[in-house]
Amino acid sequence: MPHRNAPLTETGRLRLARCVVEDGWPLRRAAERFQVSPTTAKRWADRYRTLGEAGMSDRSSRPHRSPRRLSARTERRIIKVRVLRRWGPARIAHLLRLNPATVHRVLVRYRLARLSHLDRATARPVRRYERAAPGDLVHVDIKKLGNIPDGGGHHVLGRQAGRKTRSGAGYSYLHNAVDDHSRLAYSEILPDERKETAAAFWARANEFFARAGITVQRVMTDNGSCYRSHPWRDALAAEGITHKRTRPYRPQTNGKVERFNRTLLDEWAYARPYRTEQERRDAFPDWLHTYNHHRGHTALAGKPPASRVPNLTGQNT
Repeated sequence: MPHRNAPLTETGRLRLARCVVEDGWPLRRAAERFQVSPTTAKRWADRYRTLGEAGMSDRSSRPHRSPRRLSARTERRIIKVRVLRRWGPARIAHLLRLNPATVHRVLVRYRLARLSHLDRATARPVRRYERAAPGDLVHVDIKKLGNIPDGGGHHVLGRQAGRKTRSGAGYSYLHNAVDDHSRLAYSEILPDERKETAAAFWARANEFFARAGITVQRVMTDNGSCYRSHPWRDALAAEGITHKRTRPYRPQTNGKVERFNRTLLDEWAYARPYRTEQERRDAFPDWLHTYNHHRGHTALAGKPPASRVPNLTGQNT
């Protein structure tokens, strides 16, 4: 099929060729008549002499031979390094003394999965899942975050000066809960990650989900000490909630809250140069509201989490 700007369709090519071959038109006259170059007119006339009407169709632009294409042996070496070492194109190219773009084309041609789609321990593709309804599973995690000293950190003052003000600034702990089905998030900035703090956070998070009409059935956490404590166990048991833990060294099992953590850092914590920790904290509620109500989520077809939670308050603000 010719591209949209092609001057000749197959019918036009046939008419041009017949004018030259059968009617004896000069190439220049035929080229002017059909608004193409004499070279193009000659090409279609020659094809018509050789192949007839069948020669008027498009041909593949793929070359008959590729003398510079990698040998099969080199391609096998690329695949072997990728499978055994799980390296990206740049590292493989450095090892084999190839161009990274060439290595990337080989990996794409053989349909090898992206490294981000593989389990780090087993190299198997990560199986994606999504619970059928809100509350079927809630992912919970804690993200440790360095506080911003008064006057700003290295984002404001530069890395050298920022190091001098960093001492004694301390840390904050973001306790996060993300619903598996809707990606609705509840988050608080708290001073520590002790068991009592985590249990109290969950009580407030559960109330938040309940106000949205979500009854939590299961909660998934990592194996942190606060999540193996009696206060945490009792807080879940009091509501009849099942506790699930991730396998050791497999944070991707709790991937939805891990991804929320990264989004939180990119779009709030490090989104702009704050001059004080309080300034950053003051911006957090608005960001969290935007995340839940307005920010499109790729896993939700570009819609925000609120689109899957009909009873969520503040949807129109």
